[in-house]
Amino acid sequence: MKKIRYTLLLVLLGSVWYRACDACKLQQPKVTQELTHGTGPSSNWDWVIVALIAVITLLTLFYSVKYLIKPGEKSSKHIKNTILDF
Repeated sequence: MKKIRYTLLLVLLGSVWYRACDACKLQQPKVTQELTHGTGPSSNWDWVIVALIAVITLLTLFYSVKYLIKPGEKSSKHIKNTILDF
């Protein structure tokens, strides 16, 4: 449980390292000002692509956690137990 706490703490506090620089903040729309480098999206299709990628990423995360915790396998030698039995 300590490993999970430390990992979560590192991820939350590590967000300072991936902030955009001051020059890039001025070129971004308000939504992404703090997060990205470079110029902002040039058309609405860019937002559609970003939204689609976000949905795919969240679905992948959801299903990976779901099948890691409860894959339906009842065997005690299942690979999930090597991860969950720390």
